[in-house]
Amino acid sequence: MEAPPPPLPPSPVERRARARRALALDDEALAKTCEESFFVASGPGGQHRNKTESGVRLTHPPTGLSITATERRSQAQNRQVALERLRQGLKALSFEPKKRRKTKPTRGSQERRIAAKKRVGEKKKLRTRED
Repeated sequence: MEAPPPPLPPSPVERRARARRALALDDEALAKTCEESFFVASGPGGQHRNKTESGVRLTHPPTGLSITATERRSQAQNRQVALERLRQGLKALSFEPKKRRKTKPTRGSQERRIAAKKRVGEKKKLRTRED
């Protein structure tokens, strides 16, 4: 039998709603909804950083948001930084842009613009007739 097709990614509206629901959770509950993985972080920090899995990657499956933190030598500190970044990312995702409304010039401004063009045209006509 064939495997079922992979699920479709959530729509922007659904993703925004999931981000809002996740923001309402406290840190512990939010961490439970995430997939947590650890890896060896590179960079300055000596043997403790280069030989231990102190890098933290949090993936929030409902929204598809993935955050990493590798600045600290401590896995616990990196986990806390990653949670703060995840909250920032969820906040950015939950932002709803304002609806755009079409604008057009008012009738009065259109008439003034046309009248000004006519005046300029009249001036040019006067210059050419004097020759």
